[in-house]
Amino acid sequence: MTATHDSETLLAFFKALADPNRLRIVGLLAQESRTVADLAAALGTSNGTASHHLKRLAAAGLVEARPEGYYRFYSLREEALHEMAARLLGPEKLPRLADDVDLGAFDRKVLGTFTDRSGRITAFPSQQKKFLVLLRHVVAAFEPGRRYPEPAVNAVLERYHEDTARLRRALVDHGFMAREGGGGAYWLTDEGSAAQKHI
Repeated sequence: MTATHDSETLLAFFKALADPNRLRIVGLLAQESRTVADLAAALGTSNGTASHHLKRLAAAGLVEARPEGYYRFYSLREEALHEMAARLLGPEKLPRLADDVDLGAFDRKVLGTFTDRSGRITAFPSQQKKFLVLLRHVVAAFEPGRRYPEPAVNAVLERYHEDTARLRRALVDHGFMAREGGGGAYWLTDEGSAAQKHI
């Protein structure tokens, strides 16, 4: 590899990162793989703008995409980043680049689409990630440390949707609530308590 090629590679690398939103994208992808829509929602930009930033990062060899169903998930090519900027952007610092990003933006967008003004669920999304947003929304109504008999759980869930059995089962299946066998009491798990802080 020639010195000229090295210089061009480094120049493309630094140009790719010479934008606040692209730095935030690097921080977000250092946490987990995300779609264009996920990144756009987190950054408060359009899908087109997020896609443009991803193309610049991909051209510099910093991100790659993989298809998964109808979506393309983008991930950070950390090895490329480490090779060119290990001293500037150590792996322990990358997630902090997204510290000022409002990660609740995606949740608010989902709630705006699938709930009415009173917070009642109007439809269940097919995408699990969006469904989990609704479960976090619902689980906020339960008190940590309290044990609920099934009728009391249903009374809470009816405020959100008439299909209380589906919501009750989903809260248990996704680990937000636990229950005793044979229709016994329900209670909030540690994961459910953590989900309440996410909203």
